[in-house]
Amino acid sequence: MSKKKTLVTPYASPPGGPYSHAAIAGDFVYLAGATPHRTDGSLVEGTFEEQARATFANLVAIAEAAGSSLRDAVQARVYLRDLDDFQAMNTLFAEYFGDEPPVRTTIQADLPGFLIEIDAVLYTA
Repeated sequence: MSKKKTLVTPYASPPGGPYSHAAIAGDFVYLAGATPHRTDGSLVEGTFEEQARATFANLVAIAEAAGSSLRDAVQARVYLRDLDDFQAMNTLFAEYFGDEPPVRTTIQADLPGFLIEIDAVLYTA
């Protein structure tokens, strides 16, 4: 019997490959990288803020489908195409993760056609 449960929700953009939106193992929920895509898979084009809000919305939808929220995050990783967007990301990050934010790593990445990707680990006990 598997000790993990996987989750795919129709309320977030579909996975871009053979992976789940989330894996639940014990008291932890591991969220796959969310990107600025709509539920039909199309890319949200526009400003960094528009893409970032779409990315956070996908992350929120996946966390909620797992019975949790971003307020339960203990770790997050943010991938930015352009580090000039760091301050704008920081402002939005605080908005979505709240007063007790998780530990975080932010790295520059050669993202394929979009400006931001975020993954997270949630603790639900």
